[in-house]
Amino acid sequence: MHRVHFIAIGGAAMHNLAIALSKKTDYHITGSDDEIFEPSLSRLRQNGLLPEKFGWFPEKITKNLTEVILGMHATEDNPELLRAKELGLKIYSFPEYLFEKTRKKTRIVVGGSHGKTSTTAMILHVLRKLNIDADYMVGAQLEGFENMVKLSYEARIAVFEGDEYFTSPIDRRPKFHLYKPHIAVLTGIAWDHINVFPTFENYVEQFQKFTELMESQGRLIYFEGDENLRKIAENVRRDIVAFPYNTPTYEIRNGITYLKTRKGEVALKVFGEHNLQNIEAARLACKQIGVNEAVFYNAISDFAGASNRLQKLHETAQTVVFKDFAHSPSKLRATVNAVRTQYPDRQLVACMELHTFSSLNENFLPQYAGCMSQADVAMVYYNPEVVRHKRLSEFLPEQVKTAFGGENLTVFTDSKLFQDALRQQNLANSVLLLMSSGNFDGINIAEFTGELI
Repeated sequence: MHRVHFIAIGGAAMHNLAIALSKKTDYHITGSDDEIFEPSLSRLRQNGLLPEKFGWFPEKITKNLTEVILGMHATEDNPELLRAKELGLKIYSFPEYLFEKTRKKTRIVVGGSHGKTSTTAMILHVLRKLNIDADYMVGAQLEGFENMVKLSYEARIAVFEGDEYFTSPIDRRPKFHLYKPHIAVLTGIAWDHINVFPTFENYVEQFQKFTELMESQGRLIYFEGDENLRKIAENVRRDIVAFPYNTPTYEIRNGITYLKTRKGEVALKVFGEHNLQNIEAARLACKQIGVNEAVFYNAISDFAGASNRLQKLHETAQTVVFKDFAHSPSKLRATVNAVRTQYPDRQLVACMELHTFSSLNENFLPQYAGCMSQADVAMVYYNPEVVRHKRLSEFLPEQVKTAFGGENLTVFTDSKLFQDALRQQNLANSVLLLMSSGNFDGINIAEFTGELI
């Protein structure tokens, strides 16, 4: 019996791994955390894994534990971690554990500043439709997949979303450095994390190192339109084969994007150049494990997107509503541009929330210049309380307006006023786009936009 204890079990990835392992008959799972939010809270409760009390309890750490998995939310002086070290227990970070359990499998790892989740989701969608069993870890809830993590004894392939953030409080390596892929995908490099990587050069270096850590005879699939990736690809180890990809040929008719392939047109449910590039990356990754082109296109045609990635919430004859995770400048620009291109004859009302450390950093704001210029109406919301809570320098709405630029933009610091402004907006013949990694301070976005239209 494997007895596994999770320190900081409430994390997005951590609780999914805990649930995945709890489904195995030979695993007994326990965990602790000092705070757990939705949806982790309900999901842990449903699976009988919610700790009885919040807090850290060193007495839970005993010699009969097989492994301890340490989440990002725990600190270096966590009492349970200190006890585990004292007892000499095997302590894994989340990525270390995934690597350990897939050591003998073919690993496909998708990295890049943007498009990781969507590309990973596309690969998994195709494999599932073809009944090809795969272990996986992906950063969003996918339709048809009950969990964001799966580890099995049977699967010979593992597909991981490779994120460049730190591995754990006691391991400052980027997570994707630990996965050592046989097949690697790199979608692009945009420096959106100034709180983690001090300079752009330092950020690019992480991706180069990722390729250096690939398994021998590895395959690197990279977006050729990115000059930094081109340089990395030119200098890979001699045993690695690099495959470039670009934006495939496509056409938009009546709000539907059609891919032009050698076997004719393929109607898609997703749109935007980033998504088309992601499809190309997924196609090449699937090709490496024996999926032919025609079969791939047939399977990808009904892929509707990952949760919160240009997710269509509502559609009426007059209005379409999308929700997107975009919050960094490059993602914001790409998402606004994708919607503008897909719906050229409609009014575009684009709203975004400054919510992350980088986006609320006064020095980072100028990176947003022109990001929402393609929208007819642009709204930016941020909560000054969150800026104070994150101990960042405070700034004024006027600074945000100047940083973004454009006459079409209004800045809000009160969620109620932001909602009122949207209620007063004429949404006839419009597309409404809401972008945030949060929820505009407690708005149920699906319900609220449903009422609006």
